[in-house]
Amino acid sequence: MGRRAREKSSTGIYHIMLRGINRQDIFNDDEDRRKFIETLEKYKEISQCEIYGYCLMSNHIHLLIKEGKESIGNTMKRIGVSYVYWYNMKYERYGHLFQGRYKSEKVEDDKYLMVVLRYIHQNPLKARMVDTVDEYKWSSYSDYIEMKSTLINMCFIYNILSDDSNKAIKMFQEFMNEENKDKCLDYNSRRSRITDEDARKIMKKIIKSDNPQVLQQISKVQRDAIIREFKEMGISIRQLARITGLGRSVIEKA
Repeated sequence: MGRRAREKSSTGIYHIMLRGINRQDIFNDDEDRRKFIETLEKYKEISQCEIYGYCLMSNHIHLLIKEGKESIGNTMKRIGVSYVYWYNMKYERYGHLFQGRYKSEKVEDDKYLMVVLRYIHQNPLKARMVDTVDEYKWSSYSDYIEMKSTLINMCFIYNILSDDSNKAIKMFQEFMNEENKDKCLDYNSRRSRITDEDARKIMKKIIKSDNPQVLQQISKVQRDAIIREFKEMGISIRQLARITGLGRSVIEKA
């Protein structure tokens, strides 16, 4: 059976998600993240697409992009092939890095465009990796605030909000930080695997300590409540045991 054809957006704008094969990490350090952004910049010029937002998580990527002089499929192929070639050379590995074809959804109006952009910027916040969207270094939120990016078309978004630039920036900040229950593109209903690095960041925010093994020293009632919270956020039992030093049976019973 052939692949199902992607739905075309009348605006040419798409929310795109790329995930590591078998949910593995696609960024191991900041050099990897910088290289991916450089790749976006290179193929933005070649394809003449517009990029309105991005967020680089450990094992997946969100992009908000408008098709340019070539199809979005060709643009994404260029970006993916180029980054994977560099990644495989760096880590002396072979084969695929991304899980199948990229996932995409149409963005047909300004209202949903803003919702998708907020969803992208709040990814690290909802993963409890940061307390505020501006704390996360690897999303386009800082590009909008600092107004220095050549990658992001900030004016397009700001003009949707207001003709007054100062007012538009304020409205943007308020909307991006607003609490919500946005549900946009995802691969499936299963929660994406959380890496150990991300798990440690989440734990640090919740227990207010750089050392997750402090859980061994608090009361059972308090410890079990925290463990349940970690589980609900998608941190696996194996990760909890590995990072906290607690026994697997203790974590399973919590």
